[in-house]
Amino acid sequence: MTDLRVFRQRPASSAVELRQVGVTVERDLQRFVEANMDAVLGVRLVASEYPTGNVHRGRPDSLGLDADGRPVIVEYKRGRADGVVAQLLFYLDWLVDHRAEFEQLVATRLGEQAARNIDWSSPRLICVAADFGRYEAHAVRQLSHSVELLRFRAYDDDLLVIESAASSPSAGTARPVRTGPVTTRTTEPSGSPVAQQSVKDLFAQVHSAAAALGSDVRVELRKHYTAYRRTRNFACVRTQRSGLLMYLPLDPGSVPLAAGFTRDVRGVGHLGTGDLEVRITSAGDVRRAVPLLERSYQEV
Repeated sequence: MTDLRVFRQRPASSAVELRQVGVTVERDLQRFVEANMDAVLGVRLVASEYPTGNVHRGRPDSLGLDADGRPVIVEYKRGRADGVVAQLLFYLDWLVDHRAEFEQLVATRLGEQAARNIDWSSPRLICVAADFGRYEAHAVRQLSHSVELLRFRAYDDDLLVIESAASSPSAGTARPVRTGPVTTRTTEPSGSPVAQQSVKDLFAQVHSAAAALGSDVRVELRKHYTAYRRTRNFACVRTQRSGLLMYLPLDPGSVPLAAGFTRDVRGVGHLGTGDLEVRITSAGDVRRAVPLLERSYQEV
């Protein structure tokens, strides 16, 4: 349990502490998250209570697809979630054995393009619960699978607070600003060692700026880019020979576009999530990009 206290702000009056309440029906929590899955988890709903057949004989609470195209399994517990890690791994076993079935679900719900772009390299397992035992939190940190335990708190006035309780290393971890050298793989070979080092220096500057935005920033290495996220990606950074390409989930129509720096990529195929492309080739570009990065972090 945490010592989080929540107060209502009322000008010219004393502070009023909100009363923590319980969720009486687990299904109520599930309905709320599924109705707002993109905002809460950064995931698009594919199926709810989907039956896994006579062999597995289960019903994962929610099946989804995240912004990176990874399959997601979500379980909800209104109380303490003991044994949920084993349950999630059980459903993961079903998922990887029924890829074609899941891809058909995605095609039906989200379209053929989404089904074709599914990334099976690292399915995500999520549990949203009132609390977790110490064994659960310890277990996920030993796993190679992407597992996230999210703790919720419900308060009067219809307030719901969700925080990270534990996650596996492959789920991405909150990263402080790094003062030493930053190592990142480049997606394309550099023309010279000097050029390669300059790109690494640019990446280090962007990485530090993103990681410094808040303690909830999570960093995840994907196949073609580095993703920075809270509940969902707020920036994807890809290295090239001459610099970086950063994709932000901002409306390009709300940003003054500058030739050679920012570009509207709605409808343009690209690696990374987000409709605004930012090209970074110098330290000056990093300084220009930071306000957009901060805005993206605040708005996701």
